Parts: sequence; C-alpha cells; structure tokens
Amino acid sequence: MVNKEFKKKKGFGAKWIWIVVPLIAAIVAVAVSSKNSSKISLVGVIGKACQCARGTPKYSGIVEDCCCDYETVDRLNKEVLHPSLQELVKTPFFRYFKAKLWCDCPFWPDDGMCRLRDCTVCECAENEFPESFKEPNRLPLNDLVCQEGKPEAAVDRTLDSKVFRGWTEIDNPWTNDDETDNDEMTYVNLLLNPERYTGYTGPSARRIWDAVYSENCPKYLLQESCQEEKILYKLISGLHSSISVHIASDYLLDEATNVWGHNLTLMYDRVIQYPDRVRNLYFTFLFVLRAVTKAADYLEQAEYNTGNTNEDLQTESLVKQLLYNPKLQAACPVPFDEAKLWKGQSGPELKQKIQHQFRNISALMDCVGCEKCRLWGKLQVLGLGTALKILFSDDGQENMVQALQLQRNEVIALMNLLNRLSESVKFVHEMGPTAERLTEGHLFGRTKVLISSLKKIWSRILQT
Repeated sequence: MVNKEFKKKKGFGAKWIWIVVPLIAAIVAVAVSSKNSSKISLVGVIGKACQCARGTPKYSGIVEDCCCDYETVDRLNKEVLHPSLQELVKTPFFRYFKAKLWCDCPFWPDDGMCRLRDCTVCECAENEFPESFKEPNRLPLNDLVCQEGKPEAAVDRTLDSKVFRGWTEIDNPWTNDDETDNDEMTYVNLLLNPERYTGYTGPSARRIWDAVYSENCPKYLLQESCQEEKILYKLISGLHSSISVHIASDYLLDEATNVWGHNLTLMYDRVIQYPDRVRNLYFTFLFVLRAVTKAADYLEQAEYNTGNTNEDLQTESLVKQLLYNPKLQAACPVPFDEAKLWKGQSGPELKQKIQHQFRNISALMDCVGCEKCRLWGKLQVLGLGTALKILFSDDGQENMVQALQLQRNEVIALMNLLNRLSESVKFVHEMGPTAERLTEGHLFGRTKVLISSLKKIWSRILQT
C-alpha cells in the first residue's frame, strides 16, 4: 500500500516536471529574445518598411506649455528649420566649438571607460582654423593643445571681444564652465566629431543621468511643483530624449564589419514607448527656438567673421533666412511664452534656485567618461543655458539688443543645439511609426512563440 502510494506521488511529480520545465524554457526563450531585441540589425528591415508612414497622427494639438501645435512644428521643421540649420552648422563659423575637455569630475572619481575608438575626439589640423581664430605669432606658454597632447593652432585669447561686434567674453550665469579661461580651452571641428553611438554605457553613464534627475531635476509631482520647476524637468527630459535619438539614428549595428545605421528598436525602448519623452522633446525644441527668435535683432547685427568674405556673407544670409522666415513668423511667431514665469514675490528666489540646479547639471558634464560624449554634453548644455539666459534676462524684449551680451561660443552652442533638436524631431516624426510597427511585430512574434509552447504543454497535460 505504501509502495503504491509512493509510486503514485512519484508519478504525479514526474508529470509536473514535464509541465514546468518546458514552461520555464518557453519563458526564458522569450526573455532572451526580448533582451537581444535592441541589437537586431535593422538595415534590411528598414529598407522594406515604409519610411514615411502616414495616417492619424499620434501627437496632435498644442504642444504642452507652448504656443504651436505638433502638426505645425513638424511641417515648419521639414520645410524651413531643418534645411536652414543643416546648412548653417556646416559653415566655418558654426562648425568650430571651444571646449574644456580635460576637467576633473568635481563629484566623484571618473571611472568611465569607452569600448570604441569613436569615443575620442578627433584632432584638428593646423591649417584648418579660420585665420581670424589665430594669432600672428604663437606664444609658447599660452598655446592650446588638443586632446592627446599634440601642439595645435594657438587661439586668439581676445577673439570674442575684437572680432565679433556686440559679443563679449563673459561667463554664462546658467552654466558652470569659465568661458573666459582660454588657457584650458581647445577648438573642435564638430563635423569631424559627430554625435553618435560610442559604446559609452554601464554604471558610469547611468550615474550621470541619475545625478541629473535625482539631485537636480527630480520628476515633478503636479501638486507639489511650480511651473518653473516643471519646465526645468521637461527641458532636461527633452534633451535626454534628443540625445537618445541621436544615438539610435547613428548606431554601430555590427562592430566586426563596421556597419552603421538606424537602431529603431533602441529608439522605441528609450523614447517612443514613453509619450511624455516625445512631448518633452517637442517642448525643448520650441523653447530653444523661442530663444533664437527672441534674440533675432541681436543675432542679425553680429559679425560672423572668419576671414573668408564669401563664406561669412553666406553665414549672415543663412542666419537672416532662419530668423525672419515668413512661414515661421506666420505659423509660429512665439513658440513659447516666457512672460508668464517668475511672477510673484518668490520669483527672484525661485529663479536663483533653478539657476543653481542647472549650473550643477552643467558641472556634471565634466564627469562624463567618454570624451566625445562630454564634448556634445557640454555643447548642448551650454546651448540650453544660453536659451535660458536669453529668455530669462531681467530686461524686456524692447532692450534686448542693448542689454543682452552673448559670446561667440554661446551662439555656436545655441544654433548647434537647435539643429540637433530639429534632427531629433524630424527623425521621431518620420521613423517613430516604423519603430512602433517593428517593435510591435517583434513582440507579437514572441507572444506567438509563448502561446505555441503553452499549447504543447497543455496537450501533454491532457495526455497524462
């Protein structure tokens, strides 16, 4: 009797082993498939998929806290902003950025390591800089050196005040770097150092964004935060989304064969599946665009002198075309209304608090362990800080030309940031629907595998 009962229990346990083991195997298979989804090469798939999917737009109506709707933003970006900005950032004046790339992290020891050569910043040739960027005689003690310690072109330390009318060497109150200390600066050709995937991942990269959000820009609670704090969060979230889009749009799909392309699954995982991140991207784009249009008179009067008359005239023409485009002025004259902020008795104190938080975010860029990531992080944070400086200066728009002081590096950062946001908005608008279909199709395929496995398991149960 005991042996019979034991055999019965033993048989019952064996049945469940045959049930549980395949079930676990099916779940593991689906999990592994999901984990590897972001590494799928999308070169061939994208070629077959419709790249210009149309239909009911997922994002419509007025962009939150702004004065333009999504449809207008997409149309203006495609017809006006993106083409103009693409030309502008390639001009000699706007393609060179002055950056301090060797700073120690003020918050923790830098332990970031990059896997790829693409993480480093390319050096600039001696004859590459515009003549007006150089001094006639090089001073041995004051020469700038490029990233790997090799001598490079000496930079005129008084360049901003002498060459560019109306601009001066002055620190930005919203950012951390000392922009007047040319001894520690080097010029970088942005066209030779594109923002793309570098292999900079892991704890070091995550720690940067964790510090940005948790210590300086926590996600707001609607009941507890004021409008200004919400806007700071949305700006940083929008910038973060834009950077993620840049990485996904120019991704190393196969390291062995050096194949680059779009990684739409990565873009879906990091941005598209979170509607608030897409909305914050559009918000940040309009915020920076508003800063550029508000400073239009000032930017129009600046001299974009690099020593090449023809190219400088082209740069001035492109700037004016961007600032005074009739389509932009008619459809979206005021992308963002900054006049409603900093009101009440606590306004000045709140402004100082948020300014301090943004300066901390700026300082965190020195902790980025990837040189190229640090370069683009510094540029885009300075660009955003310049937009904040323009929009939240104490003087009104009527005194903008007289009261506002911008240095050349701020304007270069501002326009390059607007271009990067424009590229991200365009890529999300054009490729977002395709990314959703590809990801949903992949999820559907994994679901079918799981259902098939469960059917087989159920069939075994019925047979026992």
